[in-house]
Amino acid sequence: MRTFTSLEEVVAAAGEELGTSQWLTVDQERVDQFAEATGDHQWIHVDVERAAQGPFGGTIAHGYLTLSLLPVLGTDVFALETPGAKLNYGVNKVRFPQPLLVGKRIRSHIAIGECTELPAGLQMTLKHTIEIEGEAKPACVAETVVLLLP
Repeated sequence: MRTFTSLEEVVAAAGEELGTSQWLTVDQERVDQFAEATGDHQWIHVDVERAAQGPFGGTIAHGYLTLSLLPVLGTDVFALETPGAKLNYGVNKVRFPQPLLVGKRIRSHIAIGECTELPAGLQMTLKHTIEIEGEAKPACVAETVVLLLP
């Protein structure tokens, strides 16, 4: 695990691969809880019997559920212990190349992209690739943006 304690350390790491998280199984309970929290109860995510007859042979995780797992997967790879607040500033790009079948395991490969000084602080991009165990294509590729306040 890589720990950053200063904004200068973050800037110096721009362009570096940070590492890969542990595997995480995405089970039906997690998918159902996400559906409940978001109100997205589409059958392909929550109706196990109907989804078994559908295009993927089972339920699939919501794309936004996969995206929402970036922070927990990231805790295996790096920590930002810089002095100020750390704010989710947005997402530049997100793609879901492969459906994530419920019951599969995923892990995240993370790299630091660009670091840009702003009047409010340091803007850092993180590049995430969410690999599905045994699949050629990732479940999610995302470039997130974090604002680190001094």
